[in-house]
Amino acid sequence: MADEMTQRQIYDLRRSLEELKKCRGKHTELISLYVPPSKQIFDVVAYLRNEYSQSQNIKSKTTMKNVLSAIESIMSRLKTFKQPPPNGLAMFVGHKSVGADKTDMVAFIIEPPMPVITFLYRCDSEFYTEPIEAMLTEKEIYGLFLIDRRECTIGMLRGIRVELIRYMTSQVPGKHGRGGQSQRRFERNTEIAAHEWFVKCGERASEIFLAEPALKGILIGGPGPTKQYFVNESYLHYEIQKKIIDTFDTGYTDEFGLRELVANAADKMTDLKVSQEKKFMKRFLSEVTKTDKSLAVYGEHQVRKALEMGVVDTLILSEDLRKYRVTMKCQTCAYTQEKTMTEDALEDFSPPICPTCKTSLPMEITKKVDLVDELSDLADKTNATVKLISRNSEEGESLYSAFSGLAGILRYPIEL
Repeated sequence: MADEMTQRQIYDLRRSLEELKKCRGKHTELISLYVPPSKQIFDVVAYLRNEYSQSQNIKSKTTMKNVLSAIESIMSRLKTFKQPPPNGLAMFVGHKSVGADKTDMVAFIIEPPMPVITFLYRCDSEFYTEPIEAMLTEKEIYGLFLIDRRECTIGMLRGIRVELIRYMTSQVPGKHGRGGQSQRRFERNTEIAAHEWFVKCGERASEIFLAEPALKGILIGGPGPTKQYFVNESYLHYEIQKKIIDTFDTGYTDEFGLRELVANAADKMTDLKVSQEKKFMKRFLSEVTKTDKSLAVYGEHQVRKALEMGVVDTLILSEDLRKYRVTMKCQTCAYTQEKTMTEDALEDFSPPICPTCKTSLPMEITKKVDLVDELSDLADKTNATVKLISRNSEEGESLYSAFSGLAGILRYPIEL
């Protein structure tokens, strides 16, 4: 990923994208507006006034009403800007369908972490998110190649995500029990078949890797000396051959071998994003196993308490942690209560009656914050490092499943 974007920006952008993609309009009632930093706000407003005028000709009265109200909302929000932010602006406003012929007005205002390139207005049944998705396109890309005389697997490492592209098996003969003249003939035929197999694998891999212009390098793995022979004999296209970083021993040459290759490479190549993730998780897991003076902390209650005390050195959060910190307030006595909830639980949640005054009115939700953002803000207040970990590695999956997606490394051991 581009250096200009922090882990937090990437996470927030992905979460916004998830929300945008959930929205569907009954008709063309969702408006997407991209404003580049060079565009004047009054020019954008003038363009929207013209669209407002044109939209009055929409035949469906309901659709016309919804589109007009969305344009009005956008123009009203644009009044708060004297000029576009440094990277421009992306606005997504409209009426999303909520079933039973009902719609809800939604509005997302995004100041992107990378510049908006062109001015764009689109009215459709879904939000147009391609420019935002392009900002999240992974820039750290490595080719993965596994080879022996029986199998070949080609893949990609995109940041921390391992992707299988192609798996092939060969017809190279195995060992035989023949001797004499037959033995030499079979050995010669075997070497010819192996050469043809290597040529085929080299051509397929070169074709795939040449189609990836942002490729930073190639990692090659496999059991035994075959991989080194393949490299030394230059079976790959010369442009790809120049991008080979190193060879690594792996026990497998199938899809499982791709992850093994990445894990082995991560131990040597400390600049890989996946290597950085492993580094923090290994440090945390080593602290977990200590029986005395452990610096590990996990569980939301303990992590939150440690953050509030300012003793967390590194906060480790799963990118797939889909929870919210919800604040509820009594409408009668102003009593407040906080609760952490999953996305699914929040959809069907009905606030309870106030436990203090026990009024007949249920409390109301006054605030809903993504748990990753809330805990990250707490960490920022005490200059703790925040690391977001994917589930694409064994350590990342362990964080999500065994530690509920949140953990920390303390500055010094304490009793919580």
